[in-house]
Amino acid sequence: MKYPDVKPGLKEEVPWSDSLTTYDRQHFTTYLRLLDAGADEASYEEMAQVILGLDPVQEPERARKIVRSHVDRANWMVTTGYKELFAG
Repeated sequence: MKYPDVKPGLKEEVPWSDSLTTYDRQHFTTYLRLLDAGADEASYEEMAQVILGLDPVQEPERARKIVRSHVDRANWMVTTGYKELFAG
């Protein structure tokens, strides 16, 4: 199952920057869903399939890599990046 409102354009690896990026803004909801799933102790397989629309059985390494990249960026957003949302 895939959320119907997950935005297209999911990258293999999140484009990293020390500032918020267009990609971050486009995938903010995805980041929140991943953080929520992590708090509920969801497996990477569940996150890949339900949130990102990937098949972790067919492509386990790819799914793990994409989930890890997006979870890392989501964690950056809640520790550092969020500050830019409220600056100005």
